[in-house]
Amino acid sequence: MTLKLNRRTLLAGTASAVGLGAFGLPALATARTVTVIDGYPERSMWLQVLSNFFLPEVNRRLAEAGLETMDFQESYGSSIVNPRGVLEGMRLGLGDIGVVTTIFHASELPSQAISAVTPFISSNASIVARAVDEIADEFPDMRDEFLAENQVYLATGVVLDSYQVFSKNPVNSLADMAGLKVAGAGYNMRYLEGLDGAVGVRGGLTDFYNMVQTGVVDAAMLWPEAANTFAIAEVAPYMLRANLGAVNSKTLTVNADFWNSLAPEVQAILRETAVEYRDRLAAEAMNTAASSEAAYVAAGGTIVDLSEEERAAWAAAMPNIAQEWAAGLDAAGKNGTAMLSAYIDKLIAAGEVPARNWATEA
Repeated sequence: MTLKLNRRTLLAGTASAVGLGAFGLPALATARTVTVIDGYPERSMWLQVLSNFFLPEVNRRLAEAGLETMDFQESYGSSIVNPRGVLEGMRLGLGDIGVVTTIFHASELPSQAISAVTPFISSNASIVARAVDEIADEFPDMRDEFLAENQVYLATGVVLDSYQVFSKNPVNSLADMAGLKVAGAGYNMRYLEGLDGAVGVRGGLTDFYNMVQTGVVDAAMLWPEAANTFAIAEVAPYMLRANLGAVNSKTLTVNADFWNSLAPEVQAILRETAVEYRDRLAAEAMNTAASSEAAYVAAGGTIVDLSEEERAAWAAAMPNIAQEWAAGLDAAGKNGTAMLSAYIDKLIAAGEVPARNWATEA
């Protein structure tokens, strides 16, 4: 198997060598080869934070503790797996550490949809990421879904601050949403149910530009960073800031066989550093969202805020997809209803004000 050794891998190795030197050990003499995988390109936000913070920080802490360091071999951009293949690749041991895009795996990882089924509550990536990880700690069901895939859950990742609506023509209110065809993916297409004649059309980020440009859809639901990356302002120069909500879509995992080969002290360092990675990634998502909105406007886009009254009306018009999700987990012997209530309580305790409390309102 050919693995990609990029500049960041060499930098991480160099950091290890420096750390080992501090203990009078030969550079990299004790380094263990560890394969890190994702199907997305290395320029992706979460991989930038992984390469520039998580991996070198793990080695720094290992060296500081006098423990065996890791020679990280980063393999991104479909060189081992494609974006949808990370879960299976990690299960099979093609990677030791990986970033699973959970929205691709509703059947295998249903609990991971908890933030997607609770829109109109929080657009704060940090609050959502922390709450999801706390649910994973308190309810074994979420971690057990990964164990069934031969993986150990380290931390969730929130890379989008909030879904917004980007349209070809101005959309300033719910009335303007009537009859629109809106590109989306997964649960967010259900956000349109209850709106007058609005329908979701399934697509992916790489398709949205052409879907709007060719008239397949009138609008798309995505987040500002993605809109900036894919030059959406060229075809959809109107953004309705509806603050549909932040969604966790990434999970940092470790192959279970690899994990079981590690000393408890090494496992503890991986867990501790993963939490810091989660928080840094969420902060980066929030910072990038602000700059991306500015870039969208600079590219000719116009942003209009949906009023709080209309946000509440939109939320009230939806079916309660959160309780449907919870009931499905309950039927499978999992604690869906309890997870839902605990999660929303955490968001409220963090200062968020739900436009609709999905746990209590049918």
